[in-house]
Amino acid sequence: MSRARIGILLSGSGSTYENLADACRDGRIDGAIAVVVASRADLGGCERARRLGHPLVVAAEPAAVTAALHAHGAGWVAMCGWLKYWDPPAAFAGRTLNIHPSLLPAFGGKGMYGAKVHAAVIAHGCTLSGCTVHLVAGGYDTGPILAQRAVAVLPDDTPASLGARVQEAERTLYPAAIQALVSGRTCLRPDGRLALVQPIAGSQA
Repeated sequence: MSRARIGILLSGSGSTYENLADACRDGRIDGAIAVVVASRADLGGCERARRLGHPLVVAAEPAAVTAALHAHGAGWVAMCGWLKYWDPPAAFAGRTLNIHPSLLPAFGGKGMYGAKVHAAVIAHGCTLSGCTVHLVAGGYDTGPILAQRAVAVLPDDTPASLGARVQEAERTLYPAAIQALVSGRTCLRPDGRLALVQPIAGSQA
C-alpha cells in the first residue's frame, strides 16, 4: 500500500504540523507531507515549511485551499490550528482530521481556540480537560469524534500551564489517530459515529 499523502492546513506557529512531519519521518504515520497550506504569509508555520522542505501555499478562501490540495496530490488533510472555515468537499470528506484542545463537545465552536479554550475551562471550574481528534464536517469543531485524551485541570492552573499539558497530550494522540485513519483501522457506523478496529494509542475514547 502506498504511503498517504497528507495536506496540512495551518494558521499559526506550525508546532502541531512539525510534530506530524516528525511522525511521518520516524514511521509513526505511514505517510508524507504533500503540501502545507497557510492562511497568511507571515505565520511561523510558513518558516517551518521552508525549513522542512515541504511545498508551501498561502491561501485562505475555500476554493483556493481545495485547489492547492489537489494540485499537490494530497489524499488526506490534517488541520493544525487552522482558523478559517473550510468544509471538506467530496474528495476530502471522511479524510480530513482536526485536533481541538478540549473534550468536545464542550468548549468548541467558532471563536474557541488556543488559550481562549483553556481560559474558559478554568473559568467554569472544570477538573478535567483534554484534547479531541475528530473528522471535519460542517460547522466548527463538529464531525464524528475519533479519539480523546483527558488531562487534569489543577487548582493553580493558568491558561498557559493547562495549555502546555494539553499540547503534550496532543503530540501523542494526533499522530496515532491519523495513522488509524490512513491505515484503515476506522470505519463509520450507520449512526454516523466512528468505530475503531483497533484501539488508538494514548486514547481514552
